[in-house]
Amino acid sequence: MSTTHKAHCLILPFPGQGHINPMLQFSKRLQSKGVKITIAPTKSFLKTMKELPTPVSIEAISDGYDDGGVDEAGSYAVYITRFKEVGLDTLSQLIQKLRNCGCPVNCIVYDPILPWAVEVAKKFGLVSAAFFTQNCTVDNIYYYVDKGVIKLPPTQVDEEILLPGLSCTIETSDVPSFVSTPESDILVEMLVNQFSNLKKADWILINSFYELEKEVIDWMANIYPMKTIGPTIPSMYLDKRLPDDKEYGMSLFKPMANECLNWLNRQPISSVLYVSFGSLAKLEAEQMEELAWGLKNSNKNFLWVVRSTEEPKLPKNFLDELASEKGLVVSWCPQLQVLEHKSIGCFLTHCGWNSTLEAISLGVPMVTMPQWSDQPTNTKLVQDVWEMGIKAKQDEKGIVRREVIEECIKLVMEEEKGNVIRGNAKKWKELARNAMDEGGSSDKNIEEFVSKLMTIS
Repeated sequence: MSTTHKAHCLILPFPGQGHINPMLQFSKRLQSKGVKITIAPTKSFLKTMKELPTPVSIEAISDGYDDGGVDEAGSYAVYITRFKEVGLDTLSQLIQKLRNCGCPVNCIVYDPILPWAVEVAKKFGLVSAAFFTQNCTVDNIYYYVDKGVIKLPPTQVDEEILLPGLSCTIETSDVPSFVSTPESDILVEMLVNQFSNLKKADWILINSFYELEKEVIDWMANIYPMKTIGPTIPSMYLDKRLPDDKEYGMSLFKPMANECLNWLNRQPISSVLYVSFGSLAKLEAEQMEELAWGLKNSNKNFLWVVRSTEEPKLPKNFLDELASEKGLVVSWCPQLQVLEHKSIGCFLTHCGWNSTLEAISLGVPMVTMPQWSDQPTNTKLVQDVWEMGIKAKQDEKGIVRREVIEECIKLVMEEEKGNVIRGNAKKWKELARNAMDEGGSSDKNIEEFVSKLMTIS
């Protein structure tokens, strides 16, 4: 091992943008404290990257589908099974390769969706850390699904669920979609299997911060030694202690940065509604039309990210009729730079956890339109616990109508209740920054993790 590093962490993310980003940011934090980092994404994931600037070492492993990942496999069931078979072998080969070249690994930080990584760590005598990329409340729900406390699927649409540690009562519509309306048994199995051998991990890390989820973190800490290490977003948007850390470093899409920022620079302070549904969500054509007219009818300036694959769903002539000063539609944008911009007044979001953490960290109030996965639970927290946003509710057909969208936008950006929401957004922004700053709750946990790593190296 290099004399400049006393510890070497191998980072094993699940191959998805929402999983890679937080693990990559955590890696940069560790590297800044003297830990050598090697991140091991799959070969199939690396092939999809449009941008790949990152300060950490990259060593690809195989998931058994090097050309197309999940798409090549045809289903998650086939993919997860094959990834385990091939991953056990190729991860072992990588650890041996690094050992042979004089740079041995002494810790594996892994996404618990890939629980077999613990077995590889034990085989080589390495310590391991499970890194949950979702918040602790969502992890708590999956834990109780695993224990059979929450039945699949719930029998009543509006059934209340009381779980230890949660700071609010939730209904079945608030739990992750894989639990409330399981699209696939394998997805539920994959998520609850995160706990199958968690007791074998030496550390359990959560992409959140203590002040955000005190009650549930304290409760779960009675079961597992959980530590918060977030928000895992680039340092220059938080504590600014890593001066070159301005971007995540791996991206599936190339942002239209100049076009977005030049347009925002021409807009008044807090006047713009930013709209994005992340890298995966797909809206039905009817929902896309309702959203388009809801944005236009709100009479607010808006910047809307519509991925190229989603653009055909826009209403006919919508882009042609859109005045350039009133609205801008782009295929992708530098989201952190946008959320930080002084012209942004609200974020209309699917409420994926990375986007939610970014909005919290930058103090941007939200209108939420959750689609699937953990997004309904995140929405519940945003609206009823952190009180920095409002949910745009669906009708009986599952569509959020243009009138509802317009009403929610105006409530957050104009009305008296919006003042409270905006005030809370500023409060959480400060708490997020304090958590990652020197001596903050997450910073202390990262320091403790690094200190223990150094003693076992």
